[in-house]
Amino acid sequence: MEYLKGLNPSQRDAVLQIKGPVMIIAGAGSGKTRVITYRVAHLIRSGVDPFNILVLTFTNKAAKEMRERITSVVGPEARNIWMGTFHSVFAKILRVEAEKIGYPSNFTIYDTDDSKSLLRAILKEMQLDDKLYNANFVYNRISSAKNNLISPAEYQKNEQIQAEDNSSGRGKIGLIYLTYTQRCFKAGAMDFDDLLFKTNVLLREHPDVLHKYQHKFKYLMVDEYQDTNFSQYLIVKRLAAINENICVVGDDAQSIYAFRGANIQNILNFEKDYPDLRVFKLEQNYRSTQNIVNVANSIIANNKNQLKKNVFSENEVGDRIRVLRAFSDNEEGKNIAESIAQTRATNGMNYKEFAILYRTNAQSRALEEALRKLNIPYKIYGGLSFYQRKEIKDLIAYFRLTFNPNDEEALKRVINYPKRGIGDTTVERIIIAADKNNTTLWDIVTNAAMYLDGRSAAAVGGFGTMIQSFQVLAKTKPAYDAALHISQHCGLLKDLYEDKSVEGLARYENIQELLNGIKEFSEREDIEERGLDIFMQDVALLTNDDNDKNPNADTVSLMTIHASKGLEFPNVHIVGLEENLFPSQLSLNSRSELEEERRLFYVAITRAERHLTLSYATSRYRWGTLTNCEPSRFLDEVDARYLELEFRPQQSSAEKNPFFDEKTVSSLNKKSSQEMFSRPKPNSQPRTTTLLPKAHVPSAGFSPSDTANLQVGMQVEHERFGFGKVVSLEGNKPDIKATIFFKELGQKQLLLKFAKLRIVE
Repeated sequence: MEYLKGLNPSQRDAVLQIKGPVMIIAGAGSGKTRVITYRVAHLIRSGVDPFNILVLTFTNKAAKEMRERITSVVGPEARNIWMGTFHSVFAKILRVEAEKIGYPSNFTIYDTDDSKSLLRAILKEMQLDDKLYNANFVYNRISSAKNNLISPAEYQKNEQIQAEDNSSGRGKIGLIYLTYTQRCFKAGAMDFDDLLFKTNVLLREHPDVLHKYQHKFKYLMVDEYQDTNFSQYLIVKRLAAINENICVVGDDAQSIYAFRGANIQNILNFEKDYPDLRVFKLEQNYRSTQNIVNVANSIIANNKNQLKKNVFSENEVGDRIRVLRAFSDNEEGKNIAESIAQTRATNGMNYKEFAILYRTNAQSRALEEALRKLNIPYKIYGGLSFYQRKEIKDLIAYFRLTFNPNDEEALKRVINYPKRGIGDTTVERIIIAADKNNTTLWDIVTNAAMYLDGRSAAAVGGFGTMIQSFQVLAKTKPAYDAALHISQHCGLLKDLYEDKSVEGLARYENIQELLNGIKEFSEREDIEERGLDIFMQDVALLTNDDNDKNPNADTVSLMTIHASKGLEFPNVHIVGLEENLFPSQLSLNSRSELEEERRLFYVAITRAERHLTLSYATSRYRWGTLTNCEPSRFLDEVDARYLELEFRPQQSSAEKNPFFDEKTVSSLNKKSSQEMFSRPKPNSQPRTTTLLPKAHVPSAGFSPSDTANLQVGMQVEHERFGFGKVVSLEGNKPDIKATIFFKELGQKQLLLKFAKLRIVE
């Protein structure tokens, strides 16, 4: 048992406890993956058949990493473990059992775009206002219902749900949900949520199937259990009911996906389901410095709803956490870019050792501009995935049709691409005919002469014949050969090849890259099934982290904090720590929402290994308007012993800002966080601090002046910003911008038509 020697006592105890219900509370950076890996390896070494082990993860990347590690310990037997994401594992089971719930085994998996496209078609057919019944809103409403196992019939019967829809003027969502479900069923398609919803239906309504998998999966392990929703929770509970050899691993402090339906109560209340539960806490953080761990602990201690643990680090103490203040979001970006350039040059680091994390995607603009100005290469995570590019989705639609010709969304996507004389009017006639005859679009296509006339019938019939030829070929040819034949004979490859523009060349190269991927897939030795249909299933179930084609590129990583979960970087910058931005204004309605925002901040902090910087701006443009900002309440909660305030004063053409000097910064660094980042408390007088200048009290009888004749050098008063001097004027009426240096706040740029300035005589 060599693999046990590198474990600390808590990790070792968790690995060795293989019987009965187990919960492993794994703090950030505590070696969670190692524990899961060795626990599975220990199960196999203890005589458990790998075919009887089910390991559920949230990303394919995590499953792949775990399987590779287990293989290094127990050898090729690791291939026989049932391991993967919830969606991939249960999609595999549903393909075996699909006929029991009325689906074909070759059902299509609709991605989010497919689902929203179908919903838009339904909204159009029902003649509903697509602004009121926005496809995104409707999709999320249906998704939430499925994750809570509410069927269309139950949705329409639920008085509370109906009252909510009616009060918002969207009383027909229940009917849309029913129609959407019927159309998916007719097309032989399931969306992502269906993979879990239908699994619950299968296990609930077919006791023989439940019995089969309860006895097959004698040992269950669930990673990131804090992120499970009600649907996932119920599947796991049902499967574990006989043997109760269930081990869940997670950290309630990192539960940040409530907006996706994750229910933190699943982990908080796990002991109620299993009274004889054994709990193991992995509290040693191997990732971060002691200062970073201490800051994270001081933040999360403010949450009341949590499982208590004492996370600690035996790494070096490390630098104190830097706090940068900027006057604007643009200056914040400039500060961050300069900091990265300086740190990299001083310490000889690579760009890929830096990450910038933000609460919302919109914040990336100012950061990108600042990085570009200093020629710092960067990559934004969460952008357009390779498999979401149009040309890739087009070719995959042909593959989907080949295996499931009833796939309505795939058929509509490519029936006239490349162009083959089947216009929108003809497609509409096909849809109407299918609806009128209660049949599928494919049935109309393959019998075009019965429903269409002349040239349209010939074009549609030709398309149907082509797809039928692909179906015959795909049954006998390997995945790559079939894919290459389809891409050549559907006309898509030729169409892209003939486009000699830069964009056309890139699209053609993307298709080549897809075919290369299929070639690699077809030659893999670690999987039994390597058909094109299996490749498509893998593609449909890719998680966001699986599409990085060059993870070793030397670029700064920019991403939302949600996207950063599971990652780590030597140097992390967390930006935009301002009230109503982080925490989000949308999260201030309840304690549970605010605590989730605090957990999000905890996740951001614990991505850092050696250096952590926090930053905020005192003003930020929102919807085109410059808005005053105040520091986030989370900065109040950081223990000031671990902070180092480091300001980068900007020189203005008018005068030097007296606010920042070495003496001021030195005194700030000695203050507590409550002093530094305080905000007025209800029913109390505002506190004045060095960091936050006292709010300006307008002069008696303050009244905005006519600024038509405003000139550089004039003294002005702003209702909130106080007294200042006009540094420059630019632009034309009515959009003249004034750059003004305010004594208390420094330089700001204001639109005169909105500024409400008083010219001081």
